[in-house]
Amino acid sequence: MKRKHNKLNRRNFLKTVGAAGLGSVLAASGCKSISGEVSELKYPQVPRRTLGKTGVEIPIVGLGCTADMTKLHHIMDGSLGYGINYWDTATNYADTKSQLGIGQYLEKHPEVRKRLFLISKPVDIETPLPVIADFDEDLRESMERTKTDYFDVYCAVHGLSNADQLTDELKRWAEDCKKRGLFKYLGYSAHQNMAQGLFAAAKCGWVDVALVAYNFQLMQDDEYQRAIDAARKADIGLIAIKTQRKATLEQLQIETEEDKRLTGHFMERGFTAGQAKLKVVLEDERFTAAAIKMTDTAILTANVAAALDKTKLSQKDKAVLQEYAKATCNRYCAGCAHICDLALPDTPYVSDIMRYLMYYNNYGHGHQYRAKQLFRRIPENVRKKLLDVDYSVAEARCPQHLPIAKAVAEAVSKLA
Repeated sequence: MKRKHNKLNRRNFLKTVGAAGLGSVLAASGCKSISGEVSELKYPQVPRRTLGKTGVEIPIVGLGCTADMTKLHHIMDGSLGYGINYWDTATNYADTKSQLGIGQYLEKHPEVRKRLFLISKPVDIETPLPVIADFDEDLRESMERTKTDYFDVYCAVHGLSNADQLTDELKRWAEDCKKRGLFKYLGYSAHQNMAQGLFAAAKCGWVDVALVAYNFQLMQDDEYQRAIDAARKADIGLIAIKTQRKATLEQLQIETEEDKRLTGHFMERGFTAGQAKLKVVLEDERFTAAAIKMTDTAILTANVAAALDKTKLSQKDKAVLQEYAKATCNRYCAGCAHICDLALPDTPYVSDIMRYLMYYNNYGHGHQYRAKQLFRRIPENVRKKLLDVDYSVAEARCPQHLPIAKAVAEAVSKLA
């Protein structure tokens, strides 16, 4: 009986919150928000883990503020009710409206800032090596927009794809910023060449936090697993992004037999396929947290339910995810840009194009605009010849067996 009492009933939790609304449940529990209106939190709190060498405990689910947060104050308030005080933003999220929305919220609730663990990033890196002067400007403008005088983590390299981007100059700059109190810890984010980046970060010794793509598909990569082990041995705090493995080549929908089997299996287990994808990441305790875009109450509560649920995925559950990963790998770019770059030395943007197409197809209208902006940053001489390139060598070497030529053609038609 005790085990049943401690176990979250997923169906009842989601049904209750879905019917009553998050605000009603919080009010009934005596917890309006974490902003100080109620001193004692009675609503279920998301578990916490220590973020590597920082020594800071953060919730295992973070609020990915990639959308226009000026319209999502209720989500920020609701996330805090569950103890989700780790928020993740960037300059180019929603064309700065992510940071502006956080700033508006903190103007209304200034006492919340000291309870937040706030991570920020500059615009995705455009040059092979970081430009320190750009970081100074971004820090100043980002703090102004978010109404804060420091960040807990600043991911100076947003979109690290080459270990050479972790320069000695960046190290010296970060040390100076820490002394001046501009941020407490230095990090980077990556959705390409993640293994190479983690090996480099572990070796250099001065990276505190790494936000890296990690999901049930990427778990199948043995080299990546070794890199994660190296990073944890170096006590780097790891945060997972892209946990849902959004499809690259088409819009997300349940249409294939593989999709139906995956969804049906986990519905019988009492949670959605999306919750299972999150749980398999959270069960890897080398990662402190997963940063997830949450733009409505249903998504928030579904992720909270997955985080609170003490039921472990069975070996059969994991086998179902592994089989799905194998059967659908040709729908997902794993970010191994170095393979495409070697196969296509004159067209070193294929992995980026795959990611931009993913944003366009699966991340909503706001990200469609961002995808077009990012695509335009590819040098014009490269863009003009994309449809004339022979991609057969890259397709032959691609571990995911992606139809690269088809995907590039689709990207050109949608993003150019």
